[in-house]
Amino acid sequence: MEKVPMTSEGYRSLEEEIRFLKSVERPRIIKAIAEARAHGDLSENAEYHAAKEQQGLNESRVAELEDKMSRADVIDVTKLSGDTVMFGVTVTLVDEDNDEESTYQIVGELEADVKKGRISITSPLARALIGKSVGDSVEVVTPGGGKSYEILKISFG
Repeated sequence: MEKVPMTSEGYRSLEEEIRFLKSVERPRIIKAIAEARAHGDLSENAEYHAAKEQQGLNESRVAELEDKMSRADVIDVTKLSGDTVMFGVTVTLVDEDNDEESTYQIVGELEADVKKGRISITSPLARALIGKSVGDSVEVVTPGGGKSYEILKISFG
């Protein structure tokens, strides 16, 4: 069974989503199915079929999230230390071509959100950064071509 790395925050986020799906969405869908059933003939009832489809999607999402949680390898970022890039750290980079700075936290796949500055441990950039230190340069192959970054800062927690 393959472990799924994630931060404590990511684990709590999964718990909250499961709680929402079970305590809010599930009852709402059950109510929609009951209301649609009350309309009569189920074979021609689009509302019923839509609600049943929603139910299937909701239950499969719950099962997927519960599976990820059961395989979670929760890493407490506040207890990490060192001087190299690893899972959970926040790293500040400078693009060596245009001197633009960017900051990313390296997180698990389920937590990744580039808009929030969180990149997946499996992304090309994160894989290039792992094990590197402040002052190191990394080359990353992107769809737009190669990019070079220098590591300016590594922070934990």
